[in-house]
Amino acid sequence: MNFSEEQFNLIYKSHYARVNRLCLGYTHGDIMLSKDLTQDIFIKVWQNLSAFKNQSNVSTWIYRIAVNTCLLELRKKKSIRFLDVQDQPVDSEDDPANKEEKLHQLYKCIARLETSNKSIILLELEGIPQKEIAEIVGLSHEAVRVRIHRIKQELTKCVKK
Repeated sequence: MNFSEEQFNLIYKSHYARVNRLCLGYTHGDIMLSKDLTQDIFIKVWQNLSAFKNQSNVSTWIYRIAVNTCLLELRKKKSIRFLDVQDQPVDSEDDPANKEEKLHQLYKCIARLETSNKSIILLELEGIPQKEIAEIVGLSHEAVRVRIHRIKQELTKCVKK
């Protein structure tokens, strides 16, 4: 299948934000590193677009590249630095600072997950259908459903601490 630059641009525009958020999850909220990884992912997509065989959705293929790229980066770095989050009292639940604090706490909790569970929950948080997640990570749909349920329970406990 031949892809043009215009088709790549459409793929890039429609997937960039989701891929970047996925990378943010792997990098524990490190914006610069996640942007670098996202750029690397789309370079790989561009370089391999002609090899895409349409055996799955383009999005599934892109997310597989994204997960592999992020995991490779984690293995290289061995430890990704955590963002420093200061505990500050907040008056309101709707306060943007409170929401940001909870988001940083969620990233910290996700960082503690086993690698395969991290991939699953980050894809789930992006709204990827569970059947597609199963295809990306190489598990059955039922196994993914069970894992997502358990991961959510684990994250809820972690965030509440």
